[in-house]
Amino acid sequence: MVEAEIIGDEVSRGRVLPEWIDINGHMNVAWYTLAFDQGVDALWGRFGITDEHIEEMNSSTFAVESHVVYRRELRLDAPFIVTAQILAIDDKRMHQFQRLYHAEQKYLAATAEWMNLHVDMSERRVAAWPDHILEEIEKVFSAQGEWPYPDDAGRQMRVPRPRLSVAEYCGDAT
Repeated sequence: MVEAEIIGDEVSRGRVLPEWIDINGHMNVAWYTLAFDQGVDALWGRFGITDEHIEEMNSSTFAVESHVVYRRELRLDAPFIVTAQILAIDDKRMHQFQRLYHAEQKYLAATAEWMNLHVDMSERRVAAWPDHILEEIEKVFSAQGEWPYPDDAGRQMRVPRPRLSVAEYCGDAT
């Protein structure tokens, strides 16, 4: 088995717990999302988006889109690492990418792509990043090095040659 190069900034680690195992004998999809979400929380901590920041500044983030790609299964008790890579930011949004690796065998088990918005919680509306948070995001972004743009980023889900397709019935054969 060829080990993968670990790409991204390590944000969290864990181990597949017994309650995470489904009827197929591997980690259930819901727990991949939890592992990735814990990685988001850890990354936010690096930016200063902590529970204290959210309470004091009435400022937080919302995930508005995510896409998980499952590459290889993780089984009971497997140790894992979650890494993060910031792909793009603007005044209010962040496009980020995560990779989940088997920590010992180093294979890529799954990826998650996220679009997050900064939100003024008093109005529950999208708002500009606070300057001090934006500065920390820029520091993390600048330290990323020359990681490649992820192959899984921006993927479209589709059946290449469908036997049946609702698009054909709707006249939209894209």
